[in-house]
Amino acid sequence: MTQVHRFAVLDSFRGLCAACLVFFHIQLVSGFTESLFIRNADLLVNFFFVLSGFVLAYAYGSREHLNLRGFLVARSFRLVPLHWFMLGVFVLLEIAKLLAGRWGLGLNHPAFTGPFALQQFVPNLLLIQAWAPHAWPMSFNYPSWSISVEFYIYLLFAAIMLLGARFLMWAGVALVAGLLLILQVPVLNERALTGLACFFAGCVTYRAFVYCRGLGQVSVALMTVFELLALAVVVLVGSTRFAEQSLLASVVFCVVVLLFAFEGGYVSVLLRARLFAWLGRLSYSIYMTHAAVLFGLTAGFILLEKRTGLQLTSMFEARRYLDTGSALGNSLLALGFLAVVVLVSVFTYRYVEQPGQALGRRLAGASAAPRGNLDVTGLP
Repeated sequence: MTQVHRFAVLDSFRGLCAACLVFFHIQLVSGFTESLFIRNADLLVNFFFVLSGFVLAYAYGSREHLNLRGFLVARSFRLVPLHWFMLGVFVLLEIAKLLAGRWGLGLNHPAFTGPFALQQFVPNLLLIQAWAPHAWPMSFNYPSWSISVEFYIYLLFAAIMLLGARFLMWAGVALVAGLLLILQVPVLNERALTGLACFFAGCVTYRAFVYCRGLGQVSVALMTVFELLALAVVVLVGSTRFAEQSLLASVVFCVVVLLFAFEGGYVSVLLRARLFAWLGRLSYSIYMTHAAVLFGLTAGFILLEKRTGLQLTSMFEARRYLDTGSALGNSLLALGFLAVVVLVSVFTYRYVEQPGQALGRRLAGASAAPRGNLDVTGLP
């Protein structure tokens, strides 16, 4: 087994998981998005946290001293510019909803109410919506709750690193064990606690990767078998429902990250293909923009329904489902939705993400750059 510097296959996984979350959020009456695996795709956020802990431990865990200012600047400019941009987009969408209501074109809920109320703006601006006791984690651009968790985990990671890299492994073990216990009696938002546990499980997974790397090479055929088995277990866990599903899925994700970090089998060869690598690069934009695109799609269906009298939407358990009238049509709608999200993500990646990252690198300085030119963001 040879040392991996960029973890290209894990980057491809980010793109595939982001696409699954796009399908998870669209809510159609029928079609492939209503399969149990897609309906459970919110579990994949745990994968992002595990991956984030793994790549941060790789990038910074071997350093004796952490450039705290550079680290925080680089991490902030990786996450915050696109988050603020999309927060602004959602404010504009609420303004558009307010104007539409005055013109008699009512949509789901009145503007600036519920999760879009103005009092939720500041927690979102400060990325504390998943931590603050009176904030609404799923407010405004609701996927950003995980970015809120990720951002402040960085601060904890940096504090541990200031004590020295040798503390990272044991701190990770202690935090995972402790958080699994207090998840039974949460003292913080459960989403934040889950993110913390998965992130530091990812740090421990990196130490397992370092250990396994020294055991010698494994044949490509055997690694391919391991890769296929790991994916089969992911599908099995994701296609069922049981009480401790999130916990078991997180353990499985640790195994998947550990295994595919070696890129040793033919499945890894496939995942290094240009298409998957491209989705991996766009994954953060895909994750952060798809809720706004879905807002526009849903609004279009509601207005078209009112104009034509056709039954294009339905409410079930306070959720609005879209319907073209057939399972095939709904499946094509889901694929078209993903295509539009990817096109929007190309724009935000080029004009928001990349300039923000470049500015962060300049402000952070070369000494804060991660090893191997790695994009140390697991989410997503």
